[in-house]
Amino acid sequence: MERQRQISEWIGRLNPGRDFTLAPASADASFRRYLRVTFDDGTTRVVMDAPPSHEDVKPWLHVQKLFHDAGVHVPEVYATDLDNGFLLLSDLGSTTYLTNLATDNADTRYRAAIDALIRIQLASRPDELPAYDRVLLKRELDLFPDWYLTKHVKIALTESQSSQLAAVFEKILAVNLAEPGVYVHRDYHSRNLMVTEPNPGIIDFQDAVYGPITYDLVSLFKDAYIEWPEERSLDWLARYWQTAKKAGLPVRADFGDFHRDYEWMGVQRHVKVLGIFARLYHRDGKDGYLKDMPLVAKYLRAACERYRDLAPLLRILDLAENRAAQVGDTF
Repeated sequence: MERQRQISEWIGRLNPGRDFTLAPASADASFRRYLRVTFDDGTTRVVMDAPPSHEDVKPWLHVQKLFHDAGVHVPEVYATDLDNGFLLLSDLGSTTYLTNLATDNADTRYRAAIDALIRIQLASRPDELPAYDRVLLKRELDLFPDWYLTKHVKIALTESQSSQLAAVFEKILAVNLAEPGVYVHRDYHSRNLMVTEPNPGIIDFQDAVYGPITYDLVSLFKDAYIEWPEERSLDWLARYWQTAKKAGLPVRADFGDFHRDYEWMGVQRHVKVLGIFARLYHRDGKDGYLKDMPLVAKYLRAACERYRDLAPLLRILDLAENRAAQVGDTF
């Protein structure tokens, strides 16, 4: 309540003489939250509330400028209070892709998302964002044994299994790190794309990095929150690849090679996401992501079944699924 009072006073100072109300807009998996400001004339704005003891708004502001300059639809910044962690932003509405996607509008929505992603990637410069390097990719992979296997399904790997998993992780990293580099949103999916004009409005980009070109495509087409038939998502992937090639982006010349990069990038992401969802539950008490684990595991299993080099990971997934079934846990 104290921070809400501070926000109200800040908005009042910025808009003297104007009446307004504050209401929750949304929250995310971090300490950030968002409030919608509605003025007496019906105009709305959004306040990002990012407590400085937990969150730093400067990365968000930096990425906002990079993406804005790339010509995509991100929130406009009207005012900042960096000392208190307040940003006053344009309102992209409350309709996410996730709540609006349907069979008959999906092609239009995803075409818009592909085109926006290509604009972001074309604007990429290597020294503007943190590198999505081996250290970061490996740290994310390690969330899987640490949080998903050990804490969630309570499997203790043997020394042999741990060695095999480590070897698979090395193979995954080798493929990921051989990809061309671009700006990577890191969560470019249906919960962070807003139905607005122009489409899509893009949010939650503060963790952006410079890294593998297929990463955001995995987030978009192998979305943890909504599933499409594989032949449809492959059509979208092919459309991206053709458009990106024409635009001069450094995608693989052969679609088969590009698709393999995409699949292995998906393995990295889904291994990580299972670990993150488990950590959100066991460490942070947030159980809302448990229901999304089965789809993530389904994507991961499908990729592991396609590539012989991923067989040791597939065997560990077999163990995890059997263990989850025995204890009645979510998988």
